Amino acid sequence: MLRKYGQVMALLLLIAVQVAAILLSAAMFVLAFGLGAVPLFPPQVRMVRALAEQNRRLMRRWADVAIEAPYLPKPPPPVPQSDGMYRSDRTLYKTPRIPAWNDRWKWMITDPGTWRDDLWLVLDPLVKVGLLPILLLLPGRGLRVYAVWSRLLLDATAASRLAGQVTHLQKVRTLAVDSQAAEMRRIERDLHDGTQARLVAIGMTLGAVEQLVDTDPAAAKALLTKAREASAETLTELRTVIRGIHPPVLAERGFADAVRALAMDSPIRVTVDVDLPHRPEAPVEAAAYFAVSELLSNAARHGEATNAAIDISTKGADLRITVTDDGLGGADPSKGSGLAGIERRLAAFDGVLVLHSPPGGPTTVIMELPRVLPEHWAGNLPKLPRWKAALVGLLWVTAWCPMFPQGIVAGVFKTFDIEEKTWFLALYLPQPWQWPTILAMIAIGITMYVLAIRIPACHDSSRWWAEVTPRRLWFRR
Repeated sequence: MLRKYGQVMALLLLIAVQVAAILLSAAMFVLAFGLGAVPLFPPQVRMVRALAEQNRRLMRRWADVAIEAPYLPKPPPPVPQSDGMYRSDRTLYKTPRIPAWNDRWKWMITDPGTWRDDLWLVLDPLVKVGLLPILLLLPGRGLRVYAVWSRLLLDATAASRLAGQVTHLQKVRTLAVDSQAAEMRRIERDLHDGTQARLVAIGMTLGAVEQLVDTDPAAAKALLTKAREASAETLTELRTVIRGIHPPVLAERGFADAVRALAMDSPIRVTVDVDLPHRPEAPVEAAAYFAVSELLSNAARHGEATNAAIDISTKGADLRITVTDDGLGGADPSKGSGLAGIERRLAAFDGVLVLHSPPGGPTTVIMELPRVLPEHWAGNLPKLPRWKAALVGLLWVTAWCPMFPQGIVAGVFKTFDIEEKTWFLALYLPQPWQWPTILAMIAIGITMYVLAIRIPACHDSSRWWAEVTPRRLWFRR
C-alpha cells in the first residue's frame, strides 16, 4: 500500500513538469507557426513524445497496462538520383540534410499521434486533479483508472498499426528480393567458374581427339579417357550446384532427414535432435535448411569447432532451431560470417535470430520462425471449456424436438386438418394460438442449431475451420 501511495505522489508531482512543458510547448508552437521559426517544431514534438513515452513506461510498471506507441513509421533516408542529387518535392539538393529534415517535418506534422500527445499533455493535469479523491482513497484502483485514461489518448490506433505493418512488409519484401538476387548471383558464379569452364575444356579435348583419331589413336584414346573423367567431375559439380538450389533430399524426405544428411556430410561431429511431428511448407524448409547449413559451415571453417549439436523443436505453431558448437566463439554478423544472410532468409517469415558467442566459445544460435506450422495440429489453440462442450452437446441432442415434432410435423397435421393430436403441444391450445406456437417451436429449433454451430466457431474460428474443412473433396473419394 505504501508503494502505491508513493507512486500516486510521484504521479501528482509530475503535474509541475507537465505545466512547465505546456508553457514551453505553447511558446515554441507560437514561434514556429506564428513567427516562422519552423525549426522549433521538431524539438517541441520530441519533448512531448518523451513525456508521453515516460507515461507509457510508468503505466506499464505501476498499473500493468501496456500502451503501445501510436506513431507512424519514420521516413526512410533520402536516396540520391542517378546524377547524385537529392530531390525534395521539386527542389534538388547536393546533400541529403535538407530533404531528410523536410521528410521528418512532414512525418511529425501529419502524424495524428503528434496532436493526440499535445491533447494529452493539456488535459492530463486536469484529469489527475479530477481523479485525486480516488487516487488518495484507493490508490491501486485509481492508478488503473488513470491508466485507462492514458491508454485512451496514448495507445496505438488502427491506422498506426496498419502503417507499421505495411512498413515491415516493405522491408521484408526488400530483404527477400535482395536475398533472391544474391542467390541467383551465387548460382551464376558457380556455373560460370566451375561447370562452364569444365564443359569448355571437354569441348577442346574432344576437338583434339578429332585431330588425333587418325594419326595417333593411342593419344586420342588417352584424351577420351580424360574427357570422360572431366565429364564425371562436371556432373559432380552440377549435382553440388543443384543441392545448393534445392537439395533433393529436402524435397523427398523433408527438413528433419535433410538436416540429418547434412550432419553426416559435415566435417565435424554433429548430433541432431528432432521433435517435428509434421513437415513445414517448402519455402520454410528451404530457408531453415540453408540456415543450418551455413551455421555448420561457419562452425567448421571459422570457429574451428569439433562438435556441434542441432535441436529442432516446436512451440505451438512456431518452429525453433538451436545450433550449438564448441568453436572459438566471437561470431559477429557485421564481419561477414554469413549470419547477415541467415537473418535475411528468416526475415521473409518474420523469423528472428539470437546469437550468443563469447570469445573462446561456445557459440549458440537460436532461430525461431513464428506461426509457420499448420495450426490445426500445433496444439496451442484453446480448447472448448467443458461447460460449453456440454451445452453444445445438449443443443445438438435436444434441438430436433422443437424443430421437427413440435414444429414441422405439427404444422403438417394442422395444414391437412388431421384430427389426431398425439403429443403435439400446439394442437392442444386454442385455435388462435396454434399457428404462433408452431412457428415459435420451429424458430426455437433453428436457434438451437445455430447456437450449437456458433459457440465453437466463435470460441476459436481457426480451430473450427481447420476441424470442419474436409481433407479431400467428396467427389475424389
